[in-house]
Amino acid sequence: MSLLICGLFFPFLVTGIAQVFLPTQANGDLAKLPDGRVVGSYLIDNDFTLPVFFHARNETNPLTQSASLVDPDINLTQAYSQIPRISEATDIPSVDLTTVVNNNKEGTFWIFGSPYVNVLQLNLVLIRDYPKVYVNFTG
Repeated sequence: MSLLICGLFFPFLVTGIAQVFLPTQANGDLAKLPDGRVVGSYLIDNDFTLPVFFHARNETNPLTQSASLVDPDINLTQAYSQIPRISEATDIPSVDLTTVVNNNKEGTFWIFGSPYVNVLQLNLVLIRDYPKVYVNFTG
Protein backbone atom coordinates (compact mmCIF):
# COMPACT_ATOMS: atom_id res chain seq x y z
CA MET A 1 0.00 0.00 0.00
CA SER A 2 2.78 2.44 0.89
CA LEU A 3 4.42 1.64 -2.47
CA LEU A 4 1.25 2.77 -4.25
CA ILE A 5 0.94 5.91 -2.15
CA CYS A 6 4.62 6.94 -2.25
CA GLY A 7 5.47 5.58 -5.69
CA LEU A 8 2.38 6.52 -7.68
CA PHE A 9 -0.23 8.59 -5.92
CA PHE A 10 2.06 11.21 -4.36
CA PRO A 11 4.16 11.88 -7.55
CA PHE A 12 0.99 12.20 -9.64
CA LEU A 13 -0.54 14.53 -7.07
CA VAL A 14 2.54 16.76 -6.94
CA THR A 15 2.85 16.77 -10.75
CA GLY A 16 -0.81 17.67 -11.13
CA ILE A 17 -0.58 20.52 -8.64
CA ALA A 18 2.57 21.81 -10.36
CA GLN A 19 0.88 21.68 -13.77
CA VAL A 20 -2.03 23.73 -12.47
CA PHE A 21 -0.16 26.36 -10.44
CA LEU A 22 3.32 26.47 -12.05
CA PRO A 23 3.00 25.05 -15.58
CA THR A 24 6.03 26.85 -17.03
CA GLN A 25 8.37 25.59 -14.31
CA ALA A 26 6.80 22.13 -14.23
CA ASN A 27 7.49 21.72 -17.93
CA GLY A 28 11.14 22.75 -17.65
CA ASP A 29 10.95 26.52 -18.25
CA LEU A 30 11.35 26.02 -21.99
CA ALA A 31 12.80 28.73 -24.22
CA LYS A 32 11.39 29.30 -27.68
CA LEU A 33 12.49 31.14 -30.78
CA PRO A 34 10.14 33.80 -32.17
CA ASP A 35 8.74 31.16 -34.56
CA GLY A 36 7.71 29.01 -31.58
CA ARG A 37 10.40 26.33 -31.86
CA VAL A 38 11.74 25.11 -28.52
CA VAL A 39 15.53 25.56 -28.32
CA GLY A 40 16.22 24.62 -24.73
CA SER A 41 15.52 25.24 -21.10
CA TYR A 42 16.49 28.22 -18.98
CA LEU A 43 17.20 25.78 -16.13
CA ILE A 44 19.95 23.60 -17.64
CA ASP A 45 22.92 24.03 -19.96
CA ASN A 46 22.09 23.93 -23.65
CA ASP A 47 23.99 22.63 -26.63
CA PHE A 48 25.16 25.92 -28.17
CA THR A 49 28.63 25.02 -29.44
CA LEU A 50 29.09 27.18 -32.53
CA PRO A 51 31.53 30.10 -32.23
CA VAL A 52 28.72 32.61 -32.87
CA PHE A 53 27.05 31.80 -29.55
CA PHE A 54 27.90 32.16 -25.88
CA HIS A 55 28.93 28.85 -24.27
CA ALA A 56 28.24 27.73 -20.73
CA ARG A 57 31.19 25.35 -20.62
CA ASN A 58 34.56 27.03 -20.42
CA GLU A 59 36.95 24.54 -22.01
CA THR A 60 40.03 26.59 -21.10
CA ASN A 61 39.31 26.74 -17.37
CA PRO A 62 37.13 23.83 -16.19
CA LEU A 63 37.56 24.85 -12.53
CA THR A 64 35.03 27.66 -13.03
CA GLN A 65 32.26 25.25 -13.99
CA SER A 66 29.53 24.04 -11.69
CA ALA A 67 29.86 20.64 -10.07
CA SER A 68 26.82 19.31 -11.90
CA LEU A 69 28.05 20.45 -15.35
CA VAL A 70 24.48 21.38 -16.28
CA ASP A 71 24.37 24.89 -14.84
CA PRO A 72 23.13 27.34 -17.53
CA ASP A 73 24.76 30.35 -15.90
CA ILE A 74 28.27 31.79 -16.20
CA ASN A 75 29.91 34.63 -14.33
CA LEU A 76 30.52 37.96 -16.03
CA THR A 77 34.23 37.31 -16.53
CA GLN A 78 33.42 34.16 -18.48
CA ALA A 79 30.85 36.02 -20.58
CA TYR A 80 33.19 38.92 -21.31
CA SER A 81 35.97 36.52 -22.30
CA GLN A 82 33.77 35.11 -25.08
CA ILE A 83 32.95 38.47 -26.64
CA PRO A 84 36.05 38.67 -28.93
CA ARG A 85 35.30 35.21 -30.39
CA ILE A 86 31.64 36.02 -31.02
CA SER A 87 32.46 39.45 -32.43
CA GLU A 88 34.99 37.97 -34.85
CA ALA A 89 32.60 35.21 -35.96
CA THR A 90 29.58 37.52 -36.42
CA ASP A 91 30.96 41.03 -37.04
CA ILE A 92 28.79 42.29 -34.18
CA PRO A 93 30.78 45.06 -32.47
CA SER A 94 32.29 44.07 -29.11
CA VAL A 95 30.66 47.11 -27.53
CA ASP A 96 27.21 45.81 -28.55
CA LEU A 97 27.95 42.34 -27.18
CA THR A 98 29.13 43.86 -23.91
CA THR A 99 25.84 45.75 -23.72
CA VAL A 100 23.91 42.51 -24.25
CA VAL A 101 25.81 40.90 -21.37
CA ASN A 102 25.38 43.90 -19.08
CA ASN A 103 21.65 44.16 -19.82
CA ASN A 104 21.10 40.51 -18.89
CA LYS A 105 22.94 40.34 -15.55
CA GLU A 106 21.23 38.46 -12.75
CA GLY A 107 22.07 38.02 -9.07
CA THR A 108 23.44 41.50 -8.70
CA PHE A 109 22.52 41.93 -5.05
CA TRP A 110 25.85 41.56 -3.23
CA ILE A 111 24.53 39.31 -0.50
CA PHE A 112 23.58 36.57 -2.98
CA GLY A 113 26.98 36.25 -4.65
CA SER A 114 28.54 37.52 -7.82
CA PRO A 115 26.53 38.66 -10.85
CA TYR A 116 26.00 36.07 -13.56
CA VAL A 117 24.22 35.64 -16.89
CA ASN A 118 22.11 32.84 -18.30
CA VAL A 119 23.79 31.63 -21.50
CA LEU A 120 20.54 30.64 -23.19
CA GLN A 121 19.06 34.06 -22.47
CA LEU A 122 22.11 35.76 -24.01
CA ASN A 123 21.90 33.60 -27.12
CA LEU A 124 18.17 34.26 -27.52
CA VAL A 125 18.79 38.00 -27.25
CA LEU A 126 21.43 37.73 -29.98
CA ILE A 127 19.04 35.76 -32.21
CA ARG A 128 16.27 38.30 -31.59
CA ASP A 129 18.37 41.46 -31.93
CA TYR A 130 20.54 40.33 -34.86
CA PRO A 131 18.23 38.21 -37.04
CA LYS A 132 20.27 38.75 -40.23
CA VAL A 133 23.40 37.45 -38.51
CA TYR A 134 21.72 34.41 -36.96
CA VAL A 135 19.31 33.39 -39.73
CA ASN A 136 21.64 30.59 -40.87
CA PHE A 137 22.05 29.22 -37.36
CA THR A 138 18.42 29.07 -36.27
CA GLY A 139 16.77 27.37 -39.01
